[in-house]
Amino acid sequence: MMTRGASRMTRLVMGHMGPRYFSTAVIRNDGLTGVTGLPVEKAVVTWARNFPVMGSRSASTMALNEKEQEKKVENGGAKGGDEKSVVSYWGVQPSKITKPDGTEWKWNCFRPWETYQADMSIDLTKHHAPVTFLDKFAYWTVKSLRYPTDIFFQRRYGCRAMMLETVAAVPGMVGGMLLHCKSLRRFEQSGGWIKALLEEAENERMHLMTFMEVAKPKWYERALVFTVQGVFFNAYFATYLLSPKLAHRIVGYLEEEAIHSYTEFLKELDKGNIENVPAPAIAIDYWRLPKDSTLRDVVLVVRADEAHHRDVNHFASDIHYQGQQLKDSPAPLGYH
Repeated sequence: MMTRGASRMTRLVMGHMGPRYFSTAVIRNDGLTGVTGLPVEKAVVTWARNFPVMGSRSASTMALNEKEQEKKVENGGAKGGDEKSVVSYWGVQPSKITKPDGTEWKWNCFRPWETYQADMSIDLTKHHAPVTFLDKFAYWTVKSLRYPTDIFFQRRYGCRAMMLETVAAVPGMVGGMLLHCKSLRRFEQSGGWIKALLEEAENERMHLMTFMEVAKPKWYERALVFTVQGVFFNAYFATYLLSPKLAHRIVGYLEEEAIHSYTEFLKELDKGNIENVPAPAIAIDYWRLPKDSTLRDVVLVVRADEAHHRDVNHFASDIHYQGQQLKDSPAPLGYH
């Protein structure tokens, strides 16, 4: 009898409370607010505020959903009109970024404070003469990789640059990642080298984003990127674990080859064999180039970047050759 009575009482209570608090239908009359035809989201928020057993977290989440629903209605509803996505993080709208001339900044992959003017005064002819066995191994390894590249791309320097950058952006990320993990394991600072290597990787990636606007890769070139990047990433990862000084020396010689490739690129532009098209907008903003800059101007600043990467990696290798750790010498931050 007690059980049967309790069941009846439960059904009676739920019959009165269910439509008011748990139904997904439109509320016809809300005794708390006196509003008729109130959407379920507003009713639930009001109920949660008056019955704090649900917690403030649920109330705030539902309140956010309420704002999003109102924005959808203002934009024409879920189906009608031009639907706009809510571009905010928990209601915090992103700040509007403008250029110095007041125009809107349209790049999300980098911001104005990450742009810079390339140092064109750097010596492009510097070469680290291989002396030790590891140096010679690194030098001839890079030289041997140049021949298949020359055969495949020949004089198509736009596509060659695109492929080069998909590989050149790997070492900085791998080195920065391994130094990051080492710093965590040993509870020690890195001397700024984590940031320096990650800056290098990001700079190389921006080179790729630039040349993507110039040379549209074909399907087989995209397939080649998958293969080369997969092999190179794992090979460089293993090399860095075994010998960081060899890994950095290899990158130093890779950058010397990159300087040579971009120099040949410039020669083809000057001869008229490659059209000197206007510089992509992303390059103009990233390197703070004049608005009337051309592809030649872009190649010049990219070549200067590669020269900086050459010096940074040869410097890192020299530190290891002297029996020291990278953290013992401050990293050359600010050089892309």
